[in-house]
Amino acid sequence: MGDPEGAVRVTDLMPQRHRAPDLVRIVQGVRGEVTMRSTLRLRFDYGSVVPWVRRADGHRVAVAGPDSVWLRSVPDVKTWGENQSTVSEFTVREGERVAFVLTWHPSHEPRPRLVDPYSSLRHSVTDWRAWAGRCRYDGPHRDAVVRSLITLKALTYRPTGGIVAAPTTSLPEEPGGVRNWDYRFCWLRDSTLTLNALLAAGYQDEAEAWRDWLLRAVAGDPADLQIMYGLAGERRLPEFELPWLSGFDGATPVRTGNGAVKQLQLDVYGEVMDSLALARSSGLSAQPDVWALQSVLMDFLRTAWRQPDEGLWEVRGGRRHFVHSKVMVWVAADRAVRTLEENPGLGGDLDGWRELRDEVHREVCEKGTTPRGTRSRSRTARVNSTRRCC
Repeated sequence: MGDPEGAVRVTDLMPQRHRAPDLVRIVQGVRGEVTMRSTLRLRFDYGSVVPWVRRADGHRVAVAGPDSVWLRSVPDVKTWGENQSTVSEFTVREGERVAFVLTWHPSHEPRPRLVDPYSSLRHSVTDWRAWAGRCRYDGPHRDAVVRSLITLKALTYRPTGGIVAAPTTSLPEEPGGVRNWDYRFCWLRDSTLTLNALLAAGYQDEAEAWRDWLLRAVAGDPADLQIMYGLAGERRLPEFELPWLSGFDGATPVRTGNGAVKQLQLDVYGEVMDSLALARSSGLSAQPDVWALQSVLMDFLRTAWRQPDEGLWEVRGGRRHFVHSKVMVWVAADRAVRTLEENPGLGGDLDGWRELRDEVHREVCEKGTTPRGTRSRSRTARVNSTRRCC
């Protein structure tokens, strides 16, 4: 079928979102004549629900509960049902294009407006090039830096400014393993690195949006500060296993949510204080009550810093004392001291925070280091204690 020497180019994109999210696939004939086959196998609720599929306005519509997905092609391509899938076959010749547009929206709402797949591609390329062109970095490996910044931007939820750690769940840390965690949330620990990267590259607007998300998310009792939040600052992220899914390459269990959200990780207080100090020193627009929040966090750390916690590695075998957690408490105290020294009009317990900083420093030096030439534990024990758990 078709030309054995034929070739096509397939381009996938998600146009800038206005109302409903769209997924576009464009098949372009490059050489000769090629017959293509397309199979769309939709499943909702993590693969547990097979939707009803019907025709409406010349489109295929899949509906189940709150979800609705519309499939259309430009130009129109005949589709049919086969083994609980939507299938099509079409031929593309050199210079021809066929586009498929997949659009999700709440099933109780009317069909969203149609997007033109070809103009969407042009606009997306233009917008991304313009955004990447704003990068101020001009050092070694610029292409890699821009690619990383694009990834941060793509992981950003524009309405809130939240940036997820990853768009996936349950990819195993090792083949066939059980350490398969859900990373589709915003970790406070990432905030300093994220702000640093955006500000250093000249992306002030994105940095401000991320800073503002951070402020909204952490508002409340400092004792209830979480290590992660949802894209809009949601606090409840219950962890569930999905036994009907086999997992990537057989790695189970597959999880949604993340139980580590309830852990105590003292280092996040240091990351939050460092992020807000960085925002202030970088000249981001002032936000009311920021310093009041920071002062409350420091009051909490005066006594809480001595507690054991689950630490950077999010261990699930009981709390322990981690050197990294204590060091980040020192960072929190140091940033509070520096901010107040540079801005004395803010007001605060400068002497008390200096004392806390010195106290943490002494304890880390006395209990968190090993004299040169002394072996405190086996190599295996050291490796096990630093393995990230979730």
